[in-house]
Amino acid sequence: MSDASGLRILAEGLRFPEGPIALADGSVIIVEIAAGRITKVAPDGTKTVVATPGGGPNGIAMGPGGKIFCCNNGGFVWHEGPEGLRPAGVPLDYAGGRIEVIDPATGSVARLYDHCGENMLKGPNDIVFAPKGAPGEGGFWFSDLGKVRARDRDHGGVYWAASDGSRIVEAAFPIFGGANGIALSPDGRALYAAETETGRLWAWDIEGPGVVRKDPWPSSNGGRVICQFPGYRRLDSIAATAAGNICVATLVSGEITTVSPAGEILRVVKMPERMPTNICFGGPGMRTAYVTLSLSGKLAALDWDEPGLELPFG
Repeated sequence: MSDASGLRILAEGLRFPEGPIALADGSVIIVEIAAGRITKVAPDGTKTVVATPGGGPNGIAMGPGGKIFCCNNGGFVWHEGPEGLRPAGVPLDYAGGRIEVIDPATGSVARLYDHCGENMLKGPNDIVFAPKGAPGEGGFWFSDLGKVRARDRDHGGVYWAASDGSRIVEAAFPIFGGANGIALSPDGRALYAAETETGRLWAWDIEGPGVVRKDPWPSSNGGRVICQFPGYRRLDSIAATAAGNICVATLVSGEITTVSPAGEILRVVKMPERMPTNICFGGPGMRTAYVTLSLSGKLAALDWDEPGLELPFG
């Protein structure tokens, strides 16, 4: 294990930040889930509101036409105490989750999907676009964490959807402990998803838009577990590196864990709090990691040991 030497705090006072997108000018776009807004953090730390979709904007990605595609989980009840801010249930005004398209130039928000067939999206969480030439080109993969109530919960799942709003497919279901972070291999032919409550990292081989190769029973969703994290560790968002490794924001233990495609834990970097929820890459050579520290409401950056994967639409 290594510590986060050289970690720099870029912004503070954020309301449960997640979903970072690194821009070419050194700015980072994040969501503030508890505030229902999307915020741009300039290199000098200045914060500007991009849009206020309400609910619970969660994972975001740049998409076609310079638009921001947003997984909106529908909102949470929040608990704020000495340890910081954290989600603590389903709000009374919850009406389901959705995928939204946001114009960063105007702040306008349009709903793209809120159902898959007859099933309502419950808590869309993270999103990644398929690269050019890959199965699934023309759309994006996203995870749905589900919703947790006092006595029961909705199962999570993984979906593919066309960028133009014309088609949505349930690719893998159920993911009992909630599908959280999602990422693709550099060639766009392997799909990865982190299951929060079980500490499992799943993988599927992609055969087409919304179609993944399914392993038979006893796999609960057709995927294969490539890594079972040790001890009590909950998994949040993930990001791929240029070499194809998967960097996992690891909750409770407060770590960023790098896992190889074969499932070997290659590196563990200790973060300064227990809830590092998300990671993305940017900067010169894609060697800067941007990490959201959500309990304390901070956006951090640190130099990384390998370049991150350049994503479609930049």
